Amino acid sequence: MTTPNPRPHTPGTTRSGVPLPGRHLPGAAGHGEPADPDRIRAEVRDLLAELGPVPNTGDDSVGADLARRAHILDQAHEVLVRALATVDKI
Repeated sequence: MTTPNPRPHTPGTTRSGVPLPGRHLPGAAGHGEPADPDRIRAEVRDLLAELGPVPNTGDDSVGADLARRAHILDQAHEVLVRALATVDKI
């Protein structure tokens, strides 16, 4: 009886059936096109442009504006997380 020789790990494959990070997301390798850096920059730039100027602290709408700004920053964060998930990690 012979002992099987283990094959070296090939980037882009899984070990022991464990998926690589981001493989489950649309746009991830094997699920369409990889992230386009120019598109990502444009999306984040457009979201950050929505922030606008910081309101005066005496303004009654500061709380609502803070929630709106947090939502916009969360959206920009999600764009970056999705893009990062499409990058092959070694």
